[in-house]
Amino acid sequence: MNKVNKFVGQPVLSQILSCIPAKIIADAAKKHQSNKYYKRIPVRVHLISLLYGVFSYCNGLRELCEGMLACEGKLTHLGLDKAPPKSTLSDANNRRSYMVMETIYYQLLQRYHSFISDTRLKGLSIKNLKIIDSTTI
Repeated sequence: MNKVNKFVGQPVLSQILSCIPAKIIADAAKKHQSNKYYKRIPVRVHLISLLYGVFSYCNGLRELCEGMLACEGKLTHLGLDKAPPKSTLSDANNRRSYMVMETIYYQLLQRYHSFISDTRLKGLSIKNLKIIDSTTI
């Protein structure tokens, strides 16, 4: 029995981050000059924080920052020395261009396209799709 032991003992988020090459993040940050005005929270730390929020089912920035602060000693596997402050993360969310994350997403999509299942797209018919605006209901 040949089991793949590559990710044994690593947290899920660490496993996912290992699939994101640092060069993709660095190239996207350089292309959009995203680290130019954000010395305290580079793109890599911003991306890790947002992914932590997604995988921890955080409903807001406060919950995300408090969750990261609670496990601050265990963030070394993510490559973080400490959890980013809420105000710094909020500023980065407000001021950093979305295009840097978009570039990272499309680079990853291009890189892993052959591994991604596209069965959900088969047989999808938009001809019979009806959208109802429920704001008045």
